Amino acid sequence: MSDLQAVNREIRERFDARMVAREQGLTSSRKAIRCCANSIRAIHRQEWDVASQLQAEARHELDLAQGAMQPFPEIYHAGFLHDAEKEYAEARSTYAVIRGEPIPTPAECGVGDAAYLNGLSEVIGELRRCLLDVIRHGDLKRGEELLEAMDEIYFILVSIDYPDAITGGLRRSTDVARSIMERSRGDLSITIAQERIRAAIQGSLDQS
Repeated sequence: MSDLQAVNREIRERFDARMVAREQGLTSSRKAIRCCANSIRAIHRQEWDVASQLQAEARHELDLAQGAMQPFPEIYHAGFLHDAEKEYAEARSTYAVIRGEPIPTPAECGVGDAAYLNGLSEVIGELRRCLLDVIRHGDLKRGEELLEAMDEIYFILVSIDYPDAITGGLRRSTDVARSIMERSRGDLSITIAQERIRAAIQGSLDQS
């Protein structure tokens, strides 16, 4: 039994280490997700410095989570870190597109490929929100630019033809992105057509 007691102690030590890593990873992942959500809110308000600072805070929390859980693959891939990485990729990419900057790569974001691609799929929804705002302000040229960016992201997503076990359920995210794009394209097309009709009527009135 003495040998079994020694085994018991060793197992407990390993479990304790996993628990510490899990708690650190879970806490930091939640903080990172919160920072990313607030960053995206700041982006839509054009509070660029605030958005950047919140992304930096999210990156710090992700570093803590990744570092703590790296030695324990079964915890590292449990899911909550993937969600945090996805939100971070979304925040970074949304910021880049709206600011007219290059979209960061997975390596530049420091996230996994599946999390990165799922984050990109969420960017399309954020761009729709921005597109609706510019339509309301009558900036149709900017609306066309945003729709083009959505198209580019979507074509990347739809080209990833791998099982969901590898992509983290990207197929469903891509389907959602497609429906968002279809609605956005319809909204912009209707607005452009209405503007052309309005301009034609105004031109006829001016000539008369």
